[in-house]
Amino acid sequence: MPELPEVETTTRGLRKEVVGLKIKDVWTDLNTKDKRQHDAVANPKYFTIFKKEVLDKKIISVERQAKNILINLTGNKTILIHLKMTGHLLYGKYKYILKENKWIPDETGPLQDPYNRFIHFVFTLSDKKFLAFSDARKFGKITLLDTKTAHDSRHLKDLGPDPLAKDFNLEKFKERLSKKQNGKIKTVLVDQSVLSGIGNIYSDEILWYAGIHPERKVQDIKENEFKKMFQATKETLTKGINFGGDSMSDYRNIYGLPGKFQLHHEAYRRTGEKCRRKGCKGVIMRKVINNRSAHFCSIHQI
Repeated sequence: MPELPEVETTTRGLRKEVVGLKIKDVWTDLNTKDKRQHDAVANPKYFTIFKKEVLDKKIISVERQAKNILINLTGNKTILIHLKMTGHLLYGKYKYILKENKWIPDETGPLQDPYNRFIHFVFTLSDKKFLAFSDARKFGKITLLDTKTAHDSRHLKDLGPDPLAKDFNLEKFKERLSKKQNGKIKTVLVDQSVLSGIGNIYSDEILWYAGIHPERKVQDIKENEFKKMFQATKETLTKGINFGGDSMSDYRNIYGLPGKFQLHHEAYRRTGEKCRRKGCKGVIMRKVINNRSAHFCSIHQI
């Protein structure tokens, strides 16, 4: 699942390309009867309402809230997009194949990457280009909110603070994690009600850098370890953004290009490989902790 760095990379790309453009048309082939999707575009009845509300609206800004992308429109409307497991947004030239009811790139280049072929939702934009949502597993969420109350909606109101927020300091970091004193640190780091945006990949990397075993309970973590973990959190997430996100799985940026953070993993999915920490003779191990895979060094993470 795309995490904070991947969603931030997408948000920055959208901010650069689509702000100021108008939405001229909307298409989807999603069609679900799942009641949990009653207020998402996958529901045909809701899609009709959604389309009517967004047509001819101008995109005035794009922001990120945790793993959610918020596209703010004129008329006090905000499109919320959650990429979920395999979703990513793509910007460029597309054409619709009527006989096959599908969209394909109308330009050569990275949009033709096989990972980008699962197009299930398309915005036609006023610059004659398109914003397409590729989602192999169709778990992604697209819905519409009132801009003034968007952050108080059920989609966003229970999220923890953003680890990269300017006012997020060591004291707040420790205070948030300490809400789950008996929790294992791996589990607490990926709890979106504690901190927002961290998932399996970056939690493994954070704990590797901080030298903390993923099964350590929060109540047993010492002051100097909180400091190491806080620093590792800031640096690892920033590093993820600088490398354009992690594309070990489906994620691609809005131009269809993979990120490069997967080339710099120290723990995540390196099971059986030697630890790369200087002077460490450990091996990267994998263990399932509360239904989450954790990758960690057998020696220096204690």
